[in-house]
Amino acid sequence: MDRNRATVRWLYGALYAGLALFLMLMHILPTDLGPDGYPGPDLLLCITLAWVLRRPQYVPTLLIAAVFLMTDLLYMRPPGLWTALVVIAVEALRSREATLREQPLMVEIVTVAVFLAMIHIGYWLLLLLFAVPQARFALLLLEMIATLVTYPIVVVLARVVFKVQKINPADFDATRAAK
Repeated sequence: MDRNRATVRWLYGALYAGLALFLMLMHILPTDLGPDGYPGPDLLLCITLAWVLRRPQYVPTLLIAAVFLMTDLLYMRPPGLWTALVVIAVEALRSREATLREQPLMVEIVTVAVFLAMIHIGYWLLLLLFAVPQARFALLLLEMIATLVTYPIVVVLARVVFKVQKINPADFDATRAAK
């Protein structure tokens, strides 16, 4: 049974990495058909937050750091800055996963909104502090809002399509007993 859990964790980690690579590829391909100037949601961040709040063991910290560092390099952002902010936020959320497990979805969305705001505003302030050229603050807010609006859809897709749902008390007790 222990081997089965480890296999499932590895498979979901590989699925997360595959989804991340697919989203990165879709982001860098020249397929923009919509109007310019409006940023879309950060789907990779949505998936990461949703999976961490449902099954934190499926997405280890090193995998998240590697994926977001690769996005920094591919999207030509300052290497490691966005990664560090995301990893800090993910670890803070991971530590709150047990308390959010029994809360309704709206509480989770508000919590995610606070962390999204901290990530985005922190990123903007750090770039401003070091005088790095960046987009207007309004565009950053639009991306943050689009990401937050997309988050519940990603949660539903994670549950329905990928079967990533919150740990129920019986699974949690079995997991704790196995350690």
